[in-house]
Amino acid sequence: MRQPVPLPQAYRLLNHGPTVLVSAAHGGQRNLMAAAWAMPLDFDPPKVAVVVDRSTFTRGLIEASGSFALQVPCAAQADLVTTVGNTSGRPLAEAGTDKFVVHGIGCFDAKLIDAPLVDGCVAWLECRVIAWPDLQRAHDLFLAEVVAAQADDRVFSAGRWHFDRADAALRTLHHTSGGAYLLPGEAVLGRVIDPK
Repeated sequence: MRQPVPLPQAYRLLNHGPTVLVSAAHGGQRNLMAAAWAMPLDFDPPKVAVVVDRSTFTRGLIEASGSFALQVPCAAQADLVTTVGNTSGRPLAEAGTDKFVVHGIGCFDAKLIDAPLVDGCVAWLECRVIAWPDLQRAHDLFLAEVVAAQADDRVFSAGRWHFDRADAALRTLHHTSGGAYLLPGEAVLGRVIDPK
């Protein structure tokens, strides 16, 4: 199911604007949050941008570790995304636990970073922060290089998303507001128009 994605194609995992899950770990603590503002920035090496508010527990873990993972969740995970996006990991960490334990979130090890990767998503990007403290401080914006990527081959293969031939539960979530999401629909193939 999970297949490596060549790094020059990693931007395609975010190019359609999905909601993402952001995970990070440092010093024996880990956390998971939802983010609607994430996007690809470059092809090779692939880079991404994500907004992580300064008040979040995840942000402190990212700043301390210098890395994070972006996961692309699917329709089957809408409740999970809404839950982790509306709860704080800080009080759980203070109590000696985390969202993964409290909410029974399955995860597996990343290949090149310490952040846990969430089971059941349709894509995973392991990212190393590109240090730009002024940008982070002024705009809560983190830039990172993607160092490893993988995707569920039931919906992403040959460098493309294939939602039209996959189970609807595997379609990605696109946050509109208040816990509501849109799902991608039927694919439309555009063509170059000959001006003659």
